[in-house]
Order: sequence, then structure tokens, then C-alpha cells
Amino acid sequence: MIRIPRIITIGTATRDVFLKSDLFKIVHDPEHLERLGFPTGEAQCFALGGKVQIGKPILTIGGGAANSGVTFARQGFRVKTLVKVGRDHNGGAVVSDLELERIEPLVVYDKKLGTAYSVILLSPNGERTILNYRGASSALRTEEIPQKSLKGDWAYIAPGNISLPVMKKIVFELKKKKVKVAMNPSKQYLDFGAKRLKPIFDCLNVIILNREEGAYLTGFKYGEEKKIFKKFDNLVGGLAIMTEGAKGVMVSDGTRVFRAGIYKEKQIIDRTGAGDAFGSGFVAGLIQSSRKLAKRSGVDGFSDDQIINAIKIGSANATSVVEKVGAQMGIITKKDFQKVSRWKKLLINIKKM
Repeated sequence: MIRIPRIITIGTATRDVFLKSDLFKIVHDPEHLERLGFPTGEAQCFALGGKVQIGKPILTIGGGAANSGVTFARQGFRVKTLVKVGRDHNGGAVVSDLELERIEPLVVYDKKLGTAYSVILLSPNGERTILNYRGASSALRTEEIPQKSLKGDWAYIAPGNISLPVMKKIVFELKKKKVKVAMNPSKQYLDFGAKRLKPIFDCLNVIILNREEGAYLTGFKYGEEKKIFKKFDNLVGGLAIMTEGAKGVMVSDGTRVFRAGIYKEKQIIDRTGAGDAFGSGFVAGLIQSSRKLAKRSGVDGFSDDQIINAIKIGSANATSVVEKVGAQMGIITKKDFQKVSRWKKLLINIKKM
């Protein structure tokens, strides 16, 4: 009898509402907008004091732990998801949606704070502005950690704003139980700096950042790709993964660097959740191929085949997600990846370091 791997996802869950309108205009004016506090030189705008017509609101569930949990469930794993929500209607919706995906919710309820909530303003080109209330999602306390439930084959952590002491407690408990751990740290976590994050980084088997986050963590400019990736790789004991949007992804195991492009999108509808989709898809692919490798040879390492399979599933998942509204609607199933022809080919180059 084949044993199904057990995965626990940890982090945030949110109630999301998407609003779309042709009247949400993107303004490009670096000279003036940067001076006004818009660092990208771009802003999403609509007329002040006006009445803006929108399309039908779309209500979904989001958040890193919930999104990644759905990926693992649709890839055929046994999944538990640890989140903190409020005792409100939105918290109930989070739990119901997780259960519909056959995920076991490990829910901590907050008596005062509400469930995290986001309003996403979608422009016609798929770009968006997110208005975010963190609420209960970042308020998990050490004494609320369900330590007996922190077990499985892998843990995937999207920490959001959960405090650093709480996250250390969780990661150290997982490693004590010999659980492999992957993390996609938030910008707020990178604010702690590499030195304070080192005790956590030393425990991770996989860490995923995008290039902007990598630049922020390492102190190099965004354009200094090689310097960013090399320093990031040196900070990580396991697999170092850096996504680069339309340019694809770089992966290092300390001896080899894998560079891949992306699967071409049919149409970009909404970029929300693409990072969660890639990271959790990558880890799902790694676990699936490691099971095949172990069955064949008794070896439980990260081979070329494992990493290639992981890149393909992560990339397919992210591409599918941006073609739909919301972070979960486009998440692919195991059957989707195996049967749909568009996911068969992806150019991946491998170089020794």
C-alpha cells in the first residue's frame, strides 16, 4: 500500500474580495510619484469624489498557508493547515473552504481581532493594488501553537507577520520531529535581516524568495542578479530558489544552478497568489519525485530529476493561477499537470557552480 505524504502548511489565511474596473487607471510618472511616496513611480488611480462603476465582486479565500494548502491537497497529499482567524463570518468561510479542499484546518480563534481581509483592486492589465487588514493572522502566540499537531513529512511556511519568536518555536519544533521545512518569507520577515534570521534559515530545506526580496535581504541593487543570488545561496543550507517574474527562476543546491523560463500565459488576469503557487508547487514536485527516487534507489536526496520536476510543477501552477481571478481558482491538480500538453516542455539549463 502506497503511503501518502503528510504536509502541514503554516501562516496566514484571508478573506479576499476582488474588484475590477476599466476605470482603475495605471499612472506612470516616476519624476513626480517617487517624490510623493510611490517608490515604483507608478500608481493605480481613480477620480477623487467620483462614483466608480465596478464589475461583480468576487469573494475568495487567500493567504499563504491557505493557498499552499490547496496546492498540496490538489496534488494528492494529506494536508493540515495552521492559521489564526477571528470568530466571525469570514473565519467560518476560511474553515469551510479548507474543508471543501479536503484540508484539515488547525484553527486558532481570536476573540478580539477579526479574520484577515483584503480588497484587491484589479486593473484591466492584471496589475493590482491590495488593501490589507492583517487582523488575527499575525497574532498567533507561542502558547497557542498546537505542538502535538506539528508533525508530518514536510512543512510549508508562509509566515506573513507572525512574530519571529513564535516562528522560531514552530521551526525548531518541526526540526526536532525531523520534519523537512520549506519557507517563503514575507517582506516583513526580511526586515529582521540575515543575522537574526540565520537560526531559522539554518533549519530550512528549501527557501523561496523573489528577486526584489533577494535584493532587499542581501543589500545589493535589483540589477545585480548574480551578486544577489550568490549571497542568498550562501545564506541557505538547503535549496535556494529565486523567482524573477517573466524571466523565470533560479535554483541552487550549493553545487549546481538550475535556470528556467516560464510557461507562456494565455492571458494575465490577476497576479495575486503567483508566488504562493510557485513555491508550494515546487515543493509538491520535489516530494513527488523524491518518492519515486526513494522507491527506485533508496536514496532521499535532491537529484537533477527532482529539481527539474519541482520547477515544472511550480511554474505550471503559477502560470495557471495568473490566468484566473484569485489565488486559488487556477491551482492545478496532479491530473492537470500530467495530462495537459502545455506543461510538457520547459527549457531548463543546469550549470555547475
